[in-house]
Amino acid sequence: MRVDLFDYELPPDRIAQDPVEPRDAARLLVLPPEGPPRDRLVRDLPDLLRPGDLLVLNDTRVIPARVHGRKPTGGRVELLFAERLAGRAAGGTVRETWRVLLGASRAPREGSEIELPGGWRARVVRGPGPGGEAHVEVAGPGAVRDLLDRHGEPPLPPYIRRAPADPRLARDRERYQTVFARRAGAVAAPTAGLHFTPRLLARLAERGVRATRVTLHVGEGTFRPVRVRTLDQIRLHRERFEVPGEAARAIGETRRAGGRVVAVGTTVTRALESRPPSPDGGPEPGAGSTDLFIGPGFRFRFIDVLLTNFHLPRSTLLMLVAAFAGRERVLAAYRHAVASGYRFYSYGDAMLVHREEEVVP
Repeated sequence: MRVDLFDYELPPDRIAQDPVEPRDAARLLVLPPEGPPRDRLVRDLPDLLRPGDLLVLNDTRVIPARVHGRKPTGGRVELLFAERLAGRAAGGTVRETWRVLLGASRAPREGSEIELPGGWRARVVRGPGPGGEAHVEVAGPGAVRDLLDRHGEPPLPPYIRRAPADPRLARDRERYQTVFARRAGAVAAPTAGLHFTPRLLARLAERGVRATRVTLHVGEGTFRPVRVRTLDQIRLHRERFEVPGEAARAIGETRRAGGRVVAVGTTVTRALESRPPSPDGGPEPGAGSTDLFIGPGFRFRFIDVLLTNFHLPRSTLLMLVAAFAGRERVLAAYRHAVASGYRFYSYGDAMLVHREEEVVP
């Protein structure tokens, strides 16, 4: 199947630059099994879900992974810290090797030095390769996590425009994070979860909708466009995940009782579908890394309803949603969303997507 079959037109002004407040005031496009899409709000979720349903949330926490540095010539370099590879401490200096994405008008070469804030320095020890990926050795007065905590910025997607001194960056540290985030390790937010508030979660619990958590640390690959022509050529970056025993048991119990498993986001979907099934109807608990690509023809085993944001044209995330609900149905819903003024992408609105056999209240 061709990648261009997942294209659609989006006016640039529909790409959300700022989130709505409060979080659950975002619009919600309900895609029922039959009939036209329905326009609701995220705060309506308690009326759209049933007692006995189970929400599965991704509790990853986004690290402030973007840091601005300078070359010895004075040129600016942006580093997105993606993965720690090695580290050691000696003589009061901590040295760590990280996989990063480098952004600069002219990429630093292997062996180049980069001056970072707060007394840290980086040296390019490998690369940069395609997309600016490189390995750097960082030396300084503390661990790289200290550097990020003190001087890092939220790793916002490239379509959310922020100048380095933009005062909104301070707010983004909190807003580009779910209210249930607890396990640090992501370089992008699981954006479907950004719409939840403590009050909304409480109302859902009062409705009889339970919640459980898994973890998938969203990697930098989520920012990268698909550059191949057909779906069978797609290869994803690996991302670390965990499906705890508690979540696996809750999913099995829900399915045996006739409830629906509601995946909050494509990251939850990929984490669950990366596990083998257990005898009780849920996934086997476990942890590891996954490069699972989900496209049309995929057989979903663990989820019944999907809450998700609107995704980029030709993206693997759009392909996942199309695999779940049908390409033509999803693209028709996207056209409705464009015509109706919905806001798109990470800070945008959401969809509640049902499979064809579901009955929507």
